[in-house]
Amino acid sequence: MNQHRHKSIRLPGYDYSQDGAYFITICTQNRECILSAITDGAVQLSPLGNLVEAEWRRTADLRPNVALDEFVIMPNHLHAIVFIVRATSRSPLRDDPTPPSKPPGPAPRSLSAIVAGFKSAVTSRVNQARDTPGAPLWQDGYYEHVIRDERDLYQARLYTVGNPSRWELDDENPARHAPSAAESQPRGRSGDLRSPTPDNRTSHSTDTTAPDRSNCLACQ
Repeated sequence: MNQHRHKSIRLPGYDYSQDGAYFITICTQNRECILSAITDGAVQLSPLGNLVEAEWRRTADLRPNVALDEFVIMPNHLHAIVFIVRATSRSPLRDDPTPPSKPPGPAPRSLSAIVAGFKSAVTSRVNQARDTPGAPLWQDGYYEHVIRDERDLYQARLYTVGNPSRWELDDENPARHAPSAAESQPRGRSGDLRSPTPDNRTSHSTDTTAPDRSNCLACQ
């Protein structure tokens, strides 16, 4: 059973293709720490992390309605702030007066489409580099927070750039959930092992508040 299955975190009725700023978190499959290492509060990207960074920076080049802000590549997740911007002469986002029936999948130019395209491109490049065709790289879905105002944006930026310094306390750090030596010892005359404490954290509900500045809970 997948203890980390997401509930829907989309805001009902919210248009994620409209102008706005978003704080997002994308986690690796099974929270595997393959993207970077944290040393003295500084991020050291792995070769796979370098691919992630390069592809994330390409996002704005490939999608003219997207502007990137602060981001950080943690060992098993990416935090980023994304702006969806208005149409320009470079990106004339014109509505089709006679649009066809809605295709399956994320709405074009929406936040979901941006994230899906990024995840797909990175997975393809990583699997090619590792010779692991078809292997999953990312956890299903992603976390998002709609940034409401300048104060909210400031909080999101502060949280993003300060995340590496909090890695030892981060709930996404697998070392925090490793069983202790005492928990690994046989208990009782039967020699039964004590079961590791299960992860009882709940999935995210819709988030309309500023990002939590204490620990990262995005990949629950």
